[in-house]
Parts: sequence; C-alpha cells; structure tokens
Amino acid sequence: MAQIVFTGIEGWEEPYLQEKLPGHQLTFIRRPLQQQDWPGLARTEILSPFIYTAVNAEVLDKLPNLKFIATRSTGFDHIDVEVCHERKIKVANVPYYGENTVAEHTWALILALSRKIFQSYERTERGDFSNDGLRGFDLKGKILGVIGCGHIGQSVIKVAEAFGMKVVVVDVNKDSTLARELNFEYVTLDALLKESDVITLHAPYNKKTHHLLNADNLKLIKHGAILINTARGGLIDTVALVDALEKGMLSGAGLDVLEEECYIKEETELLSEEFKKKCDLRTLLADHMLIQRRDVIITPHNAFNSKEALSRITETTI
Repeated sequence: MAQIVFTGIEGWEEPYLQEKLPGHQLTFIRRPLQQQDWPGLARTEILSPFIYTAVNAEVLDKLPNLKFIATRSTGFDHIDVEVCHERKIKVANVPYYGENTVAEHTWALILALSRKIFQSYERTERGDFSNDGLRGFDLKGKILGVIGCGHIGQSVIKVAEAFGMKVVVVDVNKDSTLARELNFEYVTLDALLKESDVITLHAPYNKKTHHLLNADNLKLIKHGAILINTARGGLIDTVALVDALEKGMLSGAGLDVLEEECYIKEETELLSEEFKKKCDLRTLLADHMLIQRRDVIITPHNAFNSKEALSRITETTI
C-alpha cells in the first residue's frame, strides 16, 4: 500500500481517484502544498502536484520517503528535476492531454484581439451600439508565427490553414516531413518577428528559453502585430512587453500566463521578506500595468481548463 498525496485537487476528482486506486492511502489537499502541510506528509511515497505546487529542495527535505512525483501537467518547471535526480526520485508528467484544448483557447484570444471582441462587448454592455473604433482585421492572407512546434503548436497550425494564413515556425527541432504535411516554413526567430502579423508562443520554459522575447528582439517585431502566450509567462520579458505596447509596436496581446503569477490579498504583503523572495516586484508591477491595458486580454491560466482535458489528465496520471 503506497502513501499518495494529491495537491491542487478538485472535489470531483477525489471519488474518482479513490475508485481507481483501491488499496492505497490517499491524501487530498485542495490547494497548493504549503509549509503547514509538511508535518503530516513525512511518510509520503508518491506526490501528485499541479503546477501551483513548487517542489524544490526545501519541500523534498520534508518528504524523506518520497520515491515518485507524478505532476498532473505537461510542464514541469515547478519541480526541481536536478535535485530529484540527485535523490533518485523519479518524475513523470502528462505529455499529451490538451493540445487541442490549449490550441482552441489560443485561437479564442487571436479572434478576440483581431476583431476587438472585448471592446465590442464592453460597449454594448453600456447600451452603446456604435462601431466607431472597433474595426479589426482579417486573418486570411496574414502570417502566423508559431514559436514552438510541439503538439499544441501543431494543433494551432492546423487551424491556421482553415483561416487561409501562411505559417512560419521557430523550433529547435526541425522536421522537414512535418513542415510539408502542415504546409509551414521554418525560419529564424528574428525573421519570424519581422514577418508575422500574429505571433503565438508554445515553447517549453527552461533556462534557455527564459525571456525568449525581450527588449532586444521585440524591437524587430512587425509594427501592429499581436502577441499570444498560452505557454509560460517567463518566455516573455514583461517589462519589455509593456514597452512594446506603449510604443505601438504591438497592437495587442492575449495572455493566459504571466511572468509573476503572484496573488496579493492585501498591500502589506509587498513588504514581507517572504513575498520578496517569491516574487519580483518590478515584474509584478509590469503585470499590473498589463492588466489595466485595454489592448491586452488576460485569462487566469485557464487554457487547459476543459472537462475533457481534465479527465484526460486524471486518467493519464493514474
């Protein structure tokens, strides 16, 4: 019988997991793992976190019997994999669960920006049915730049064909057969930024991709392009993004992720040393500047959140 702890779990998942994992001792924590939870978890052998639980050396020190981490996500940048390897703790993720789910959310953001859906909704909510200032642009004939051509990126590309868009791609792994099948062209990052009318990020986040888009290369961007990020917030230098929007280099951005996804319940938190260790205040300020902008649509890390995708995550984890 294994001692298994699930964090960030939802109520509907508990009976399902209990049914599928009989004979094991299951502990459910409906929020991210916190310091107050550690005393009761010393016997944990398997940990199944979601993306909001950071699993670092400090956490692992409190779990001396841990043998396996099964994160219920594709991304695993919330886990210190190097420390796990040193301690012979195996780590597994959910490689495929929501490529179409995240791709659909990506296109929702693209359409909302290209046709000014949010501004239109706001106006009609006020009883104003004028369309002054609401002119958008067609996607047909435009260039879509896809950064990261994994399963999600490929799903985005397939939809682009239906809109009649030309697609250019940046990826460290070039597959000429895939490029022919999906009718796209590999280019450099600089070329993609210069050519694309719509840029969408689907790359993994790691040390090499940190601030992949930054103050230096955002200057190259095609004037008036829109930028979409449904991958990881750290792929974009937030301060540079605000600057690009301020200067009109970008006409809009659709973001499901932010570089600092910190939650402030009250202003005094900003003064605490613990908060300063967790969150970069300069980036957090830039995030708040983005939230206030009318040319930016931000969703709360929700691209994965469909009934079907969550069911696939749970099934794969088991």
